[in-house]
Amino acid sequence: MNPKLQRILPRVQKPARYVGGEYGQVVKKAEDVRVRMGLCFPDTYEIAMSNLGLHILYGVFNEMDGVWCERVFQPWGDMEAALRDAGVPLYGLESGTSAGDFDILGFSLGYEMAYTTVLNMLDLMGLPLRASERKGLAPLVIAGGSSCYNPAPMADFFDLFIIGEGEEVGRELVRLYDAAKSAGLSKAAFLLQAAEIPGIYVPDVSVGRVTKRVVADLDKSYFPAEGIVPSTEIVHDRVALELFRGCIRGCRFCQAGYVYRPVRERSADVLIEQGKSALNHAGYQEVTLLSLSTSDYRDLDGLCDGLLDFCEPRKISLSLPSLRADNFSMDLMQKVQKVRKSSLTFAPEAGSQRLRDAINKNVTEEALLESLRVAFAGGWSAVKLYFMLGLPTETDEDVVAIAELVNKVLWTWKQHATNKNRGVRLTVSTSCFVPKAHTAFQWEAQVSMEEYSRRVALLRESMKSRAITYNWHEADGSFIEAVLSRGDRRLGAVIEEVWRKGGRLEAWSEYFSLERWLAAFDACGIDPHAYANRERAADEVFPWEVIDTGVTRDFLARERAAAYADKLSPDCRKACTVCGVTRVCKGVDCRG
Repeated sequence: MNPKLQRILPRVQKPARYVGGEYGQVVKKAEDVRVRMGLCFPDTYEIAMSNLGLHILYGVFNEMDGVWCERVFQPWGDMEAALRDAGVPLYGLESGTSAGDFDILGFSLGYEMAYTTVLNMLDLMGLPLRASERKGLAPLVIAGGSSCYNPAPMADFFDLFIIGEGEEVGRELVRLYDAAKSAGLSKAAFLLQAAEIPGIYVPDVSVGRVTKRVVADLDKSYFPAEGIVPSTEIVHDRVALELFRGCIRGCRFCQAGYVYRPVRERSADVLIEQGKSALNHAGYQEVTLLSLSTSDYRDLDGLCDGLLDFCEPRKISLSLPSLRADNFSMDLMQKVQKVRKSSLTFAPEAGSQRLRDAINKNVTEEALLESLRVAFAGGWSAVKLYFMLGLPTETDEDVVAIAELVNKVLWTWKQHATNKNRGVRLTVSTSCFVPKAHTAFQWEAQVSMEEYSRRVALLRESMKSRAITYNWHEADGSFIEAVLSRGDRRLGAVIEEVWRKGGRLEAWSEYFSLERWLAAFDACGIDPHAYANRERAADEVFPWEVIDTGVTRDFLARERAAAYADKLSPDCRKACTVCGVTRVCKGVDCRG
């Protein structure tokens, strides 16, 4: 370990974040390595190590001959200050080597509010921020993740973007880099070759639209059964099993539901074996099932039975997030809660049936209340409900309808709970709608921060019971997210200005500053409201249309029209909606 680092660590919070050495980490001999990679996550250790995608890519790259992939995370403020004071650059956790000396730096971009942290990490590595200023082949700075579906705001800082799922295209890119490094190619020559790989977008080089990459067979794709076991507490200390990618639903606000199409499932037998292997390796006491809508997995009962045969005798709990009220199974919930009974979570998103139809949520009030009736009768007493405010076509009546629905939930508990002595805990959470690229609502305006706050106050005043806890996200962060999510390349200057004034870790309230962002917009002569609060013209050409998700613009326009007509669209397993994604399925049956 760097002697300077040894002196720093005793003085910072949670030093275990910064030392590596965890069970399951990969260390390779220098003589066996031709390409060194840094898998960079622009957030803290606790967040990064809870991300299943990071563990998958870590394993994928380290399986490659001649490639060593290390982890590089953003330090908390005290550690960052100590590194800068001591002149220690940001380093890979496995070796302690300066990350700026790696061949490839791959950033995970899953959230727009991480953009300034990317710049901060590059600076901590001692690297120029802009791709044009990094002249050599190494380090190649790349990005992947859901935010790359609109690469424009960060295009000045990355050499290239991986569009879609990275397991296969990532291997292809690293093999190409390996050959280019051996041949002594320049960065410009390499990028010309990289732009020919399907799923790679190279700013100012790629010609035509770049189509996302899709992993067709998840049963054969990599799973980190023997992954890294963190040495310190993280956000999600558990084994995560990915049931499927994509979603059969068509919620019109949900970017993930559109860009991860088509639906592809892992088989129950494969998942059971993956779960057993990962639990035996890591020793976790919980396994969770991940997807955009867990209860839509077709063999969920069989999967849970197989996992519980292993988990129950060992006192390992099984959790099922992402439940839907319209296919909620009490029998299943009673099975999986034998080890530990937790709260139930549902996301109706809107209070009125009209607005739920407009956003294509396809959940009725009757289905929600019936599911909760059964749950309360079965002994549950804690329920979390998630909603959005500011959705397109929302009125004050729709806002008040949230309170009316919550009151009906409370009444359902009073009528059907088997144990009223415990009381009921209803937690209602609201967030501000953020219009996203590649969705049916990509044309919509976000409500102003003042209007969102007014609707929060209206809802708060409409819920009086002490049994109801109301939490809401502040509007300022959602406003900046809306600007960035549909931004163009002019925003690169704003992002850099925010970083230069101290911006980083802005998903954390301790670091976010709306005033800093507004000052940066003013300094760059850019009106943020033109990005967030302006309804886009039907024929406007968008900066993100260099990316082809498979879903056509015509389909999104039809879905938007259906929203204004309060008209539902069927889920993909009931009827094909002709979204266009079969063009990128590569033989996958997107209706399952």
